[in-house]
Amino acid sequence: MAGYGTTARLLHWIVALLVIAMLPVGSMMVQEGLDRVTQDRLFIFHKNVGVVILLLMLVRLGWRFLNPPPALPDAVPAGTARVAALAHWALYGLVLFMAVTGYVRVTMGGFPIEGLEALGLHPLLPRNDAVAEMAKTAHFYGRFALVGVILLHVGAALFHLIVKRDGVFQRMWPPVVRR
Repeated sequence: MAGYGTTARLLHWIVALLVIAMLPVGSMMVQEGLDRVTQDRLFIFHKNVGVVILLLMLVRLGWRFLNPPPALPDAVPAGTARVAALAHWALYGLVLFMAVTGYVRVTMGGFPIEGLEALGLHPLLPRNDAVAEMAKTAHFYGRFALVGVILLHVGAALFHLIVKRDGVFQRMWPPVVRR
């Protein structure tokens, strides 16, 4: 069975690891009682990695449009294939949603994104506290949808690996294709 190429696999696993790292960091950085130095480091990490995720997702989507995914095995029912496609697009959309709402919240809230500033790139959006608050709320609630779809995706991948043993998981694993 055909699998994804190394570029698609690496983009998938790098983004997956970064997103998974962002979830606990995002929760920890807003906890009461956290010392300011630790909180600042977590905020800086979260903001800058969010920008990296946004850029990687744009590359990933471009790559996907230029390199369509391999077909699923014939044993996968058409309805299951449609649900899988919908879940993948939901993941893409939610990761982009989280990156964009995070960017809007930070820049329109008047906060720096240190990595971009170090490159001489200034915010694309003007300060607007009302919009920043809406983006903050959307970002907060968006994480629940993202976590739900991630759990569905991981559960389905493990189901195909452990129960079905139909090769679906191996289309994306290992991260580097050895020929």
